[in-house]
Amino acid sequence: MSEPSDAPLDRLWHEYGRVFEGFDDLTLARWLAQTLGQIEGRAWRFSHPLLGAYRLAAQAGHERQIWLKRLATPPHGYTAAPCCRAPLLPLFTRDVLDTGLVCQHCNGTAVPFEEISGELQQPLRAWAEEYAAIHAVAHWDDRQRKRAGNYDRAFEDAAVKAEKSLFIAGHTLAPRLLEHFPAVVWEDQDECLEVRPEDVDG
Repeated sequence: MSEPSDAPLDRLWHEYGRVFEGFDDLTLARWLAQTLGQIEGRAWRFSHPLLGAYRLAAQAGHERQIWLKRLATPPHGYTAAPCCRAPLLPLFTRDVLDTGLVCQHCNGTAVPFEEISGELQQPLRAWAEEYAAIHAVAHWDDRQRKRAGNYDRAFEDAAVKAEKSLFIAGHTLAPRLLEHFPAVVWEDQDECLEVRPEDVDG
């Protein structure tokens, strides 16, 4: 796996990922394929522990090109992601307009926004544009903060709106993506606005 950054959380996740470094290629391929079968049919929170474990294994598998070796067959319904040829497990984030749906194996763009099914583009665009305005409060410059008067209150209001908007993303929009993908992951936090997964209702 890649070298961890100096951030304590990154070092911790690197430690967690070492268990998958110890798997041989066949064991890792089977674990990934079996887990894909277990998560099929649902929209999952990004913060879910099972998805966290899957991401760590997927990163190890990507570095070792597990899926290109065809050691295990992914469950029926998972197509190959064009970015890295691993089974397509898309991540829906607030940056969907710029990054499209993100691959959980290589972190590249798995599905560019313009290639998302037509009937979903309008609601996804409307949500992302609305969320961008909410998120922008966390990055206001001094002039914008002074204009707001009470920046702390504006920040708190934005955080509350972000919680509600992320709930909509996870419980209204992500399930619609399941019409096109066997499983979907949705971003359930916003570090810039200090919104944690537990702040977004399940």
